[in-house]
Amino acid sequence: MTALALEAVVAGYGAGITVNGVDLVVHPGEIFCLLGGSGSGKTTLLRCIAGFLAPSSGRIVLDGRDVTRLAPHQRDVTTLFQSYALFPHMSVQDNIAFGLRRRRWKRADIACRLAEMLALVRLQGLGDRRISQLSGGQQQRVALARCLAPKPRLLLLDEPLSALDPELRAATRADLVATLRSQGTTALLVTHDRAEALAVADRIGLLQAGRLAQTGTPEALFERPSSRFVAGFLGDVVLLDATVRDSGILDLADGTAVEMASGQPAGSRVTLALRPERIRLEDGAGANRLAGEVTGLTYAGASIEVSVRLACGTTLTLVRPAELPRPSPGSSIWVGWDASAACVLTA
Repeated sequence: MTALALEAVVAGYGAGITVNGVDLVVHPGEIFCLLGGSGSGKTTLLRCIAGFLAPSSGRIVLDGRDVTRLAPHQRDVTTLFQSYALFPHMSVQDNIAFGLRRRRWKRADIACRLAEMLALVRLQGLGDRRISQLSGGQQQRVALARCLAPKPRLLLLDEPLSALDPELRAATRADLVATLRSQGTTALLVTHDRAEALAVADRIGLLQAGRLAQTGTPEALFERPSSRFVAGFLGDVVLLDATVRDSGILDLADGTAVEMASGQPAGSRVTLALRPERIRLEDGAGANRLAGEVTGLTYAGASIEVSVRLACGTTLTLVRPAELPRPSPGSSIWVGWDASAACVLTA
């Protein structure tokens, strides 16, 4: 069964198109992340799903029901905003119970659900506090509890952690995921933070200029990107231009041959993509090994980043554990990788 389906959704503001023909499926109980940079269309898409913006064409289907033209309050969708939008004049428990009272829940049911929510977000004993008396992380948990209390069919999260400092953000992110998992909530998270998307999502949809560039698990997008854009957006990547010689050999720009299945016909121009963490220092020449010169070392705590200028003129960076021996700047070295650690990009 599909919890949410977008079918060829097109939307924008005025004459401009921000979302251009997006097809997307979110499964029940899944945490799906819409990832993208500024202007990619992720917030516009969230507003369409929530009902705050009507798409110019396409359909939005929630649990098999077409909600494209329904008002926000008719969709049974709850949105956790970046600002949390808590009521400062209300207590914690009144904020959480607000939506239940609007839906005319019985008093006994509200009390039961309120106790359940306070326990779920670990705020027992704080129900009478004002919002101003809470930390940023506690406020985020109040906002999450308020969204989950009415048991919505879909929870939308609009960069809910962006206002928190890095240390609090990591801890709150773990709480958020644990809470959503425990409730079996179907959630769609919008963010520009790739680390957050990789850590939180069951699947990611990466938006580029209003279109989905690639959809899949975090591991699939990171390890097997479909294009240079996807490879670069998900993390540091080394890109080497190459030409397909035959089914298992690529020729780099300087003529060096590397072993890599491409699935492309001979003569095709492709790009070999490598993550810095997958590149090793080697003892000498061999399969998938390139000669180079160390141009610099950067200390990064648990690791050392080694900059290497290859014979073909390309400069790459590899990541090496700090406790291992370090090459000297100016020294000649070999770098290499396993064939399974690289991927061939054709787009």
